Amino acid sequence: MVDFWIRVKQLVIGKKGLASIGIANITGSVIGAVFWFYIATVINPEQYGQIHYFIAIAGMAQLLSLIAAPSVLTVYGAKNIKIHSTLFLISLIAGLIASIVVFFLLSKVEVSLLIFGFIIFELANGLLLGRKLFSKYAKFFLAQKFLTLILGVILYYSLGAEGILFALVLSYVPCIWIIIKEFKENRIDFSLLKPRKGFLINNYGINISTAVGGQIDKLIIAPLLGFELLGNYSLAIQFLLILMILPNVIFKYLLAQDSSGENTKKLKEYTFLLSIGISIFGIIFLPKIIPTFFPKFIEVIVAVQIISFVIVPRTVSLLYESKFLALEKSKFVTVSKTMAAGISVIGFLILGPIYEIVGLAVSLVVAYICSTSFLVIIDKIIGKNVKENH
Repeated sequence: MVDFWIRVKQLVIGKKGLASIGIANITGSVIGAVFWFYIATVINPEQYGQIHYFIAIAGMAQLLSLIAAPSVLTVYGAKNIKIHSTLFLISLIAGLIASIVVFFLLSKVEVSLLIFGFIIFELANGLLLGRKLFSKYAKFFLAQKFLTLILGVILYYSLGAEGILFALVLSYVPCIWIIIKEFKENRIDFSLLKPRKGFLINNYGINISTAVGGQIDKLIIAPLLGFELLGNYSLAIQFLLILMILPNVIFKYLLAQDSSGENTKKLKEYTFLLSIGISIFGIIFLPKIIPTFFPKFIEVIVAVQIISFVIVPRTVSLLYESKFLALEKSKFVTVSKTMAAGISVIGFLILGPIYEIVGLAVSLVVAYICSTSFLVIIDKIIGKNVKENH
């Protein structure tokens, strides 16, 4: 076991880019978690649920507007294809339309502005990672998290729950500089889109399925089961996000490396083993933390234990997603994410009203096991066909 961790340490030290992304994502995610966990201690589950409901609406609108998915920008950045400013323009126009529609529906300017904040942040991140500007990515990522923490606390106590949404909007402002710089340095060229329309369309499909899988849960839970249960569920998901920090860090690094043809086999093997350890940690230790720090959210204990089982299949899925996206075979990732979203939604509708938060947690686990199994099977089929052709 000691030898395993020594090899992991040597591997990470040899990958400076991975270290930059890792330090930024781990530190930033901890800062973000501290903020949201703090908010959970000062408000009740119903208020917590309402905040996440509006964030989910903005997140859904952002993903539907984001023609240039971060993975697309990362892949083309790594391949030095200067398509970014064109994709930026299309995504920003789509975001403007979505923001106007959401404002007319909700009459909440902070939610409309948040859509733009989300879009700008994702565009900037995809660009920086693709060009392997890992240090700059780290600085902007951390700046956003620090601003969320500082402005979030200040505006919560001065404006109430709405202040949190305004704080999120302001935290994304520094990323505007990256977008403006890209427009200045590279001209808009729509002719670059046509030969890549298949990859772009498939990745947009991934965005839509991600929107369904990552946001629609909250949009279903609120009207179906109420804001209080949504608040409990949102806290459970916050724990899941913490547990997924390292796998997500490695995925961001892997996508750029896989896209440029680097050998990542060893890193993927260690990542799989790491996911097993993280899952066990969540199952055993998180239930001991919740009663002490979140007494208002005691109902999430069993759900957190169940959701911890998601870590392994979700991590395996990320490893295969990196491989398929790097090969521009994004249709398989689209199908996988659509499958996960569809199964989870069906599970929410059937199990949610019966078993409440436990039913929601079980639905997530089943959804990710099925979608990950699909990617593994497809990879085996492709590998077998390649061998037969040779």
